[in-house]
Amino acid sequence: MDFTDEQLERYARHIILKDVGGAGQVALMQAKVLVVGAGGLGSPVLSYLAAAGVGTLGIVDDDSVDLTNLQRQIIHATADVSVDKTDSAQAKIAALNPDVMVVAHKVRLTADNAAEIISGYDIVADGTDNFKTRHIISDTCVRLKKTLVSAALGPFEGQVATFKPHAGKGLPCYRCFLPEEPPEDMQRTCSDLGILGAIAGVVGTLQATEVLKEILHIGDSLAGKMLLYDALSASMRTIKLPQDPICPVCAIGGSDGES
Repeated sequence: MDFTDEQLERYARHIILKDVGGAGQVALMQAKVLVVGAGGLGSPVLSYLAAAGVGTLGIVDDDSVDLTNLQRQIIHATADVSVDKTDSAQAKIAALNPDVMVVAHKVRLTADNAAEIISGYDIVADGTDNFKTRHIISDTCVRLKKTLVSAALGPFEGQVATFKPHAGKGLPCYRCFLPEEPPEDMQRTCSDLGILGAIAGVVGTLQATEVLKEILHIGDSLAGKMLLYDALSASMRTIKLPQDPICPVCAIGGSDGES
């Protein structure tokens, strides 16, 4: 495809990168990414994917903006309080990069609608804060052979991992890492524990970077690994995540990830 003069200027710093170039920018502009959750993680993910020129961004969120969100959910503003998060995020993306098409899914992702929604995208970025939804997203991505870039936050820490068991033998899904939901009394969110707002920015930006790497097929994928970030010790480390050979989702039919 041919770039317009405005696109050449907008994406100039990508195009001059040896590992991106014009072909990589075209790949970004043709990519379709679903972001589940327009909150603390979704805010930087949506912002950076839009800025990078990802052609289609789907947003799944059934919530509206609350004043308590604004300490970390930077895609929303004070004037957006009580506005649907999908509408608020869509307006910010349009202002940032009008080339990006936004598809708003004003629903809660459930086992009933997950396949229909996820099937229309290449990659899923999970920015949710509950284990039930994370499992639904992961299980659906495995069935549809979609790459999932997942992240989670704590008060001063976070984690990012890529799950794509369809891409190679021994690569895990999210259930290999966490087979079942923790007991309800152990499922704590930032509304229970609190969170330093900038943590969401750091981890969400790392998540966006991994999505871009997957689209561009550059660097080392986080598939089979998890990146752990600890703000208080100013440290990061990567751990291995093996596939569970008896995982009921991704290991059915053998350890090659085929189901």
